[in-house]
Amino acid sequence: MKMLKYSFGLFAMALVFLSSCRDTVTPNVPYTDFDNGAYLRTIARTSTTFNFFNLANSRFALTLEAVDNEDGATVETVEIRVRHRRLIPGVGLEFTPANDVLVTTLQASDFQPNPDSRFLRTSFEVSASAAISAVGLTPADIEGGDVFEFRLVLNDKFGRRFSSDNVTTNVAGAPFYASPFQYPVSVICPSDLEGTYEFDQVDTFCGRTVSGSITWTAVASTPGAYTLSDGTFGAWSVCYTGTPWGNGNVRINDACNVLSMSGTDRFGDSYSMTVISSTPELLTIEWENTYGEFGTVEIKSNAGKPWPSFR
Repeated sequence: MKMLKYSFGLFAMALVFLSSCRDTVTPNVPYTDFDNGAYLRTIARTSTTFNFFNLANSRFALTLEAVDNEDGATVETVEIRVRHRRLIPGVGLEFTPANDVLVTTLQASDFQPNPDSRFLRTSFEVSASAAISAVGLTPADIEGGDVFEFRLVLNDKFGRRFSSDNVTTNVAGAPFYASPFQYPVSVICPSDLEGTYEFDQVDTFCGRTVSGSITWTAVASTPGAYTLSDGTFGAWSVCYTGTPWGNGNVRINDACNVLSMSGTDRFGDSYSMTVISSTPELLTIEWENTYGEFGTVEIKSNAGKPWPSFR
């Protein structure tokens, strides 16, 4: 038995020795013949949204770094292409035009040395007006929630082309490369309605009136949504002799200046509203719930913060 163990030990050592020797063999791989591509590293996303209320001054702007075997010098041109996208409820995505179109082209001379890296960089911007015109639309055609899909196409001096349709997932999404070649630019409607407002409820379901203040608190997870400190604007306190609003969850929703009300009170009744009139100084709404309660409220704007033109 000892002899068997001894022989097995010698055999195992021989295997280790042969294996270690084989690891030192240099593989015969022609590294010098490998091709080298190019990509555009995203250094800064300076502006990647269009303001629905200020399209004339909105822009898409990036700072890019050309990465290749010659520190960016192989870049010949970079095409900036765009198409418009809209989600049609119940239908799906609608693209205008069907395929993206050229909006502008960067030249090799646009890429310049920089103090932070050895690669050449460029900063550029495309105005919302230029993008809208390129896809054959007008500002009047644009709606909040629309998306402009910008796509970059890098053409190098060897006649090669690099874009989102031939980039690897790692190069497109990994933080080191940060080169998606495609950038969605959403048309957003900034909303800034958080605050405490004075109001007069000129009509209620019990025929009485009430004045007071109400707080709109922004919902962090839902841009444009605000919880109300009292969904009845004080109507419960006068109609039900001091009954507090309590822990109801009723919201005002601002979608590009179109106001709506949603949510329920602590009894589970849901709420809705209609804008009656809107001036910079006074917003008049009618609210109601599924229990049959209702009211007409005049909400005053705060100093230095006029109401937008609501619908």
